[in-house]
Amino acid sequence: MSEAYARLEPTLIPMLRPLCPACQGRMMLTCIEPGCDGPDLRIFECSKCGHIYKAPAEDAIILAR
Repeated sequence: MSEAYARLEPTLIPMLRPLCPACQGRMMLTCIEPGCDGPDLRIFECSKCGHIYKAPAEDAIILAR
């Protein structure tokens, strides 16, 4: 297998989704806003209750575990 097929691009790796703090359902990533001087801002929305949660990219990864 060539190396081009052995590695996945970071954008193709599945992302863990955080739990909604209001209803404990899985939240969906709805938007990624570029960060000015820091990491990108990820915006999650709960499909059950509509709660919106914003987190810097590295915080969103930590919270989903």
